[in-house]
Amino acid sequence: MRERTATIGTLLAILAAPCAIAEVPAEGTHYAQRTEYRAPGADAAPVVDGVADESAWSEAPWQPINVRWLGPVYTPEDFEGRYKVVWTPERIFMLVEIVDDILIDAHRDPLVRYWDDDTLEIFVDEDYSGGEHRFNHNAFAYHFSLDNRAIDLSTSEKPRDYSHHVDSAWKQSDDKIVWEVAIDIYADDYVDGSPDNAPVKLEAGNVMGLMVAYCDNDGSELRENFIGSEIVLSGPTDRGYIDAGLFGSLTLEE
Repeated sequence: MRERTATIGTLLAILAAPCAIAEVPAEGTHYAQRTEYRAPGADAAPVVDGVADESAWSEAPWQPINVRWLGPVYTPEDFEGRYKVVWTPERIFMLVEIVDDILIDAHRDPLVRYWDDDTLEIFVDEDYSGGEHRFNHNAFAYHFSLDNRAIDLSTSEKPRDYSHHVDSAWKQSDDKIVWEVAIDIYADDYVDGSPDNAPVKLEAGNVMGLMVAYCDNDGSELRENFIGSEIVLSGPTDRGYIDAGLFGSLTLEE
């Protein structure tokens, strides 16, 4: 991600500029034109195996991943993506379908340049509060590698493995990757390394922040495209790792 090259000073300068970012709602937490996703509850938790044959998935609508944040124009054969969400009181479950003609996982250390491999990125904000979240847990930006690790920046300002928050599995199906993910939801009082962290119990009516993206690399030293589910009207287009105001809303329904 460009977080490795951009400085906080640069970002703050952009945010301070009067015309640099999009108009925000009156409450100042989220930008205009955010998506609103309504996730149905699942009677039984889907099995995270990359098969997605549970009936719960048929109840959830698809949402596209089709906003080109970084990189050149791509073809449908190079990338297409969409996702859907269901939930239980314990976790949210996501089904992501991706077309990617070349899969790259060149960095074997999961904490090194994970954003330059083919990576599914899921941004979650437990209370839809928006705001800054780079080195805190106001929100999480989980980077799912092809070996199903989940990495985010920690409060120590370094990458950390959060795979214990998730289950992840994908399989190739014809020309598509079928990727299933289950995510424990944590509030912003999460403390890295503490044995006392507990996931939030979910219920109908909860509203969270959610955004989904994909880093696509077809063989270059750096990723070639970064494609997301939310439009970025102005300012740096890849700043979701900092700014939870870009996230859409996820409402949990019965």
